[in-house]
Amino acid sequence: MRTTHKQDAGFTLLELMIVMAIIGILATLAIPSFVGAIKSAREAVLKEDLHVMRAAIDSYTMDKQKAPQSLDDLVQNGYLRVIPVDPMTRSSDTWVTDTTDALYSLDQTEPGIADVHSGSQETGSDGQPYSAW
Repeated sequence: MRTTHKQDAGFTLLELMIVMAIIGILATLAIPSFVGAIKSAREAVLKEDLHVMRAAIDSYTMDKQKAPQSLDDLVQNGYLRVIPVDPMTRSSDTWVTDTTDALYSLDQTEPGIADVHSGSQETGSDGQPYSAW
């Protein structure tokens, strides 16, 4: 039979407090870096989505000799598989489109989409709002 000495009983309150303080310090150092990495990743996704959608708008305009009337036109005609989710607003319905009055052919009667932006009003890491990217 083994006897338990008072020294082998477990951790003292002081030891537990020191460990908790170390964990707290490490967490306060790691969380801002984690949040910054998440923001950078979302900005990279936004830039790529805008690039792809703008290329699709340009391709549609050149192929059809008229600008698309909505982002849905790009999906229906095979220029995009789906309308991407805006990484800043986390919705695919919040994209803001700019229309142009330029007519690309004689039979075009309505202006169409010329550009697309994020619907978020937050400011990016470059100091500009995401809606201006």
